[in-house]
Order: sequence, then C-alpha cells, then structure tokens
Amino acid sequence: MSNTTNTAAPARLITGDDIAAHVTALTRDSVSWLQAHWLQILIAAGIAAVIVIGLMTLRRYAEKLCDRPQFLGGWGRIVGRAAARTHSFFIVMVAARLVSGYAVPPPAVATTIVFLFTVAAVFQAAIWARELILGFVEHRTAGSEHAALGSAFGLIRLLVTFALFAIAFIVVLDNLGVNVTGLVAGLGVGGIAIGLAAQGIFADLFAALAIIFDRPFRKGDKISYDQTSGVIEEIGLKSTRIRSFDGEKRIIANKNLLDKEIQNTSDKEHTRIKLVIGVAYETPPDKLRAMPDMLTGIVEVAGATVARASFESFGASSIDFFLWFDVPGDDWPAAHKARDAIMIGIVERFAAEGIVIPYPTQTTYTAAPDGHLVMPYAEVQPVHEVARQAGLGDAKLQDS
Repeated sequence: MSNTTNTAAPARLITGDDIAAHVTALTRDSVSWLQAHWLQILIAAGIAAVIVIGLMTLRRYAEKLCDRPQFLGGWGRIVGRAAARTHSFFIVMVAARLVSGYAVPPPAVATTIVFLFTVAAVFQAAIWARELILGFVEHRTAGSEHAALGSAFGLIRLLVTFALFAIAFIVVLDNLGVNVTGLVAGLGVGGIAIGLAAQGIFADLFAALAIIFDRPFRKGDKISYDQTSGVIEEIGLKSTRIRSFDGEKRIIANKNLLDKEIQNTSDKEHTRIKLVIGVAYETPPDKLRAMPDMLTGIVEVAGATVARASFESFGASSIDFFLWFDVPGDDWPAAHKARDAIMIGIVERFAAEGIVIPYPTQTTYTAAPDGHLVMPYAEVQPVHEVARQAGLGDAKLQDS
C-alpha cells in the first residue's frame, strides 16, 4: 500500500516569455478574426463611430453649460463641468464595449475589451465623482469671503482626489484577480494611525470646514461667546482671530469656538435695552396707573419701540417698574444715544409730574412723649406745637 501526498503547485512568476507568448496569441487570433468577420467588424466600427460622435457632441454641449452659472440654480453648471471631464478613451471604450458582441471577437480580444472598459469606467467614475463633490463645495460656499476658503478648497481637492482614485485603483486590482484584502486592511490601519496622531489638527480642520459651509459667522461679523465680544478678523484652518471690543486680538481654536454658544449680533433687527425704574411709595395711585403710558410716550418720542412697560414688584425702597424697549438696527452706539435720551426724558417727565425716584434709604420714625409719631416730612406739625402738647414750656424748650 503506497501513500500519496497531493501538493499544490507553487505559484510561478510571470516572465517576459509569458507576456510575449500572450501577445503573439492575441495577434494571431486578431488576424484570424479580421479575416473571418471583416464585414461584421466594419459594421460594428461604423456603429461605434456614430456612438463616439454622439457622446463627444454631448460632451461639447456639457461644456457650454459651464458658461451658464444660473442654469438649474447653479446645478446645471456643476453637472456640465463633470460631464465635460469625460475622457476620450472612456468614450471609445464605451463604443467598443457596446458593439463587441455584434463583431463576435475571439475570447482573447473580448477579454481585453472588457478589461480596458472596466479600467476606463472605474477611473472615469472617480473623475465624475470628484467634479460633482468639488462642484457642490463651490456651490455651497459661493459668495464666501473666508480667507481660509482657498487653502481649504485646495486641501479638499487633494483629499477627495486621493480617496476616490485609491478606491478606483483597488477596484481595478480586484477585477484583475489580485487579492486586495491585505491592501485594504493596511490602508485602514494606516488611516486610523494617522487619524489618532493628528486628531487635534483634523478636529480644527473639520471645524473650519463647518464654519465655511454652515456659515454661523463671516469675516467682519460681530459675535459674542463666553465673556468675549468682538469682530471676526480672520478664519483660518486651525483657528479664528477675533478683535475684541476692548482692543486686543483673541485667537481661539475652531473646534473650541464651535463648542460654545455663539451670538452673532451682526444680523440683529434691533437692540433691546432693559431699565428698572423705581418710584417712591408715596406716589399717588393715579400716577402709578398712568406710568406705563407715560413711559411708552417717552420711548416713542426717542424713535424706539416699547416691548414692556409695566409694574414689576414692591422693592425695599420703591415701587419698581420694568421698561424694555427696542432700538432698530444693530448699531450699539446709536442704541446708547437713544437710551440716554429716554433716561433724560424720564427724569424730566417725572420732575414735571412730581414723581420721586428714591435712592435706597431707611426712614426713622420718632414718637413724642404722648405716643404720637413725629412724621419725617416738611408738612408735619411744627416741633414747638408738639412740645406744647407734651406739656413743655417755652423756657424748657429753649433750654433744650
């Protein structure tokens, strides 16, 4: 009884002789094919020529769309530019692939046509995808004045081109029968390593792209975040520079800036100012009732709009009213001037109406010997009369 061991034949490297033999066989088959099917080949070539002419005509029409930026809301230009990037080799291979079945090519020729068509189609798809993505980016950022847009767009073009053509290359290798599992795994591990090493840089970069695309603010806008208020001077790929209203330049990383609540005050329809006005408790009720209309009239004379003018609470030293009014526009100095005019108008009107605005005080009430309160007002009973009612003589009053 004999034991046999089956072993797989070791893989053999492709040599120059193998390539030469393949080329020789392809040439021989092609010549035989031309001799046997020359009529079908001529007809197929004519049909292919018509297809090529038609596709090139469409490409020329697509190039004209690039000169019509408003067509279909700008999307016609994007699609036209992508179609204009159609390569002539792809057009020829499309025509050859469509008519190859009619011409009945030999297996070697048919396989070659399929392979070349696959290569052309994969890389042409990558080119179309790149142009559509970049066109979308340009369309989304149209009219932007960000200083970082040029650098960001160049970086986006580089990243998109590398990613798409890397995928196209892997697809071509897979169609050739190459095992790309290891290559994909290696690219994945390398990408993760690079991402972890530069996660801070990429975080700020993507934050900059978010600022450019989402446009929470632009260069020259007035914003407030945390305890800082200022004007945007420059938006970079790593950080944003803000000139604060106190004069100094503040630099903050884009990621940290987007993590905060940002108030963009450049697009304000109005500036709201709030005042708390206290009047003395001795103010007559009819004047208290007239207070909201009185305050509204003062505000309207200054060109502002009242948002609230009403009684708020009983304070420690006064009856408090809230006055909220809106000054049109986002000009804070103009709002200050309107506020000053309104405050002066309130003081003048209160003086005319005899309404007192008290400052925080404490009133001490004293009592005469008989228990009567001595009121702390100018119109109270004279002290001499109080003394006489208490039984004190003029002499004792003078001695005191």
